[in-house]
Amino acid sequence: MIRQLTTLPRNTKRAIAVAIDIWALLFSYAFALSVRYEQFYIPQDPDVIFAFLASLPVSLLLFVRFGLYRAVVRYMALSALLVISSGVLSSAVVLAAAIWVLQAPVPLSVVITYALMSLILVGGLRLLMRALYEQRISRRKARVVIYGAGAAGRQLAQALINGAEYHPVCFVDDDETLQGSTMLGLQVYEPSHIPELIEQHAPKMVLLAIPSASRSERKEILEQLEPLRVSVQTIPGMADMVNGSMRIDELQDVRIEDLLGRDPVAPNRRLMDANIRNKVVMVTGAGGSIGAELCRQILRYEPKMLVLFEMAEFNLYAIENELLGIAQNEGLQIDIKPVLGSVLNEELMHDVMSQLNVDTVYHAAAYKHVPLVEFNVAEGIRNNIFGTWHTAEAALAAGVRNFVLISTDKAVRPTNVMGATKRFAELVLQGIAARQNEMTVSMVRFGNVLGSSGSVVPLFRKQIEAGGPVTVTDPEITRYFMTIPEAAQLVIQAGAMGALQAEQSNTAGGQVFVLDMGEPVKIDSLARKLIRLMGLEIKDANNPHGDIAIEYSGLRPGEKLYEELLIGEDVVETEHPRIMGARELALSWQEVTEYLEQIKVLLSARDIQALHAILQEAPLGFSPVTGVSDILWCSTSPLKFRSVTDIK
Repeated sequence: MIRQLTTLPRNTKRAIAVAIDIWALLFSYAFALSVRYEQFYIPQDPDVIFAFLASLPVSLLLFVRFGLYRAVVRYMALSALLVISSGVLSSAVVLAAAIWVLQAPVPLSVVITYALMSLILVGGLRLLMRALYEQRISRRKARVVIYGAGAAGRQLAQALINGAEYHPVCFVDDDETLQGSTMLGLQVYEPSHIPELIEQHAPKMVLLAIPSASRSERKEILEQLEPLRVSVQTIPGMADMVNGSMRIDELQDVRIEDLLGRDPVAPNRRLMDANIRNKVVMVTGAGGSIGAELCRQILRYEPKMLVLFEMAEFNLYAIENELLGIAQNEGLQIDIKPVLGSVLNEELMHDVMSQLNVDTVYHAAAYKHVPLVEFNVAEGIRNNIFGTWHTAEAALAAGVRNFVLISTDKAVRPTNVMGATKRFAELVLQGIAARQNEMTVSMVRFGNVLGSSGSVVPLFRKQIEAGGPVTVTDPEITRYFMTIPEAAQLVIQAGAMGALQAEQSNTAGGQVFVLDMGEPVKIDSLARKLIRLMGLEIKDANNPHGDIAIEYSGLRPGEKLYEELLIGEDVVETEHPRIMGARELALSWQEVTEYLEQIKVLLSARDIQALHAILQEAPLGFSPVTGVSDILWCSTSPLKFRSVTDIK
């Protein structure tokens, strides 16, 4: 019956509501008279009937005026009770006026009883219809438990109750003042009751409605939920809801940064401003993961101009459009210049930097994918070493004041060509810093960033959603992780520190900065957490009927089990708790150029084996874990590789 009522045309439902209200008012009047005279009352005086008949159309008109027939009953908010009360009170006043005008023999107590009974019937019937509808709908909706009974949790519960997909069965909250209370008809339990609640209600998922909680707090909650076979999702962050980019009921998968539990440190405004505000800033590799985030961060600190230098046309188009949108939404009057080109084109870069009067360069352009660089050794060396050299020389000639290289933890005792090229790029810049005082040079070294191209987390999620298996290279492999926004902020601040230190020492810097990445994360453990938090079980020898298996593919060419951030132990604390200075080996510019000349000759000859050898000979600490894997070089041998996936 409820289903048939909800599918009727709107005008039909309004007509039914009017008919029910007429019956409710009539019953209330008859009930009030019967209560007053303590018997079933049949009016003898026609004015008693005329008084009601006169007040009825006026009462209905007032109901219409108050909007009682505009409200959809199944979505009726509690505020509608105020409207109903106002309508019923007005109806009682009209009835009293009609009784007074007609001088009908009706006591005042009848009007009062009429008002109370009308309120019960007119309002109660609507609430009853709403409750019946919700009860019917809730049977078909997936059950969920909401973790967090604060404002966000209550808003989420209300949104889900009105929606057609999920039905909240209870709240969980660690606030003792809320535990045991009832909100929106849902009881609030303490977190220790979660296992019992999951067993009792069999919810499809637990929804985290704690947008203001720190990452360390969220990590504790996730560790508590992980052993339970239930999917965990979260509402958007407070910033996303405040700026209107996401609704509270737009559920998301648990973010990997919540699993890491690493709370960001607020940026130092002075350091963020130093190399950016009112200056012309250029980012190479502006369309990459780190380059794009650097651009977003830089834009908000209001440079005079932001130059986007990028080799990939689509990436440049995408980041330019995004930045223009941010500038428009936030009212920023910043000139954004997209430049298409390669960092190997020194002449182009010099023209761009000199003609646009660039003050600061963040050099993020590089080939960073370890196996791909192993398969394309010559291009990796050319782009990462010579691209850095040409960019720095162009910047120096163009009068750039600050040059910051984005380096990697794989440059520390490298086991692959990519890491070796990035370490060599650091030596190149240190050599340039030692030979001049016009341009400050800094290098910032850090590990993996979450959400970058090639990141394991999106790959794991995709594999889990496809039913597995999840592929991990080795059960013992560990990596450092940091969010892209935090990494970009720290890069900017480290670059500013390098400039300030160089100014104080009257040098060109050449300082290597290392970001505090926190504790390394075991990738196998990360994969297992993601599987469990998606409500699935791991399939292995101990649990052959599980959902998702984990397979170990073996280390790829150039990959090592553990990453490091420091070559030695000689570190210096800085004014920022998450940025350290590293004192490491540096070469003179003459020594650097000798190696560069040798590498240039070998690149021309495409002698990959000799290039491998010279990288091992140079003071890079390069100790390859595999032999030469370059595709073209190996094509002349019996071992042929067709693609990246051919090597495990």
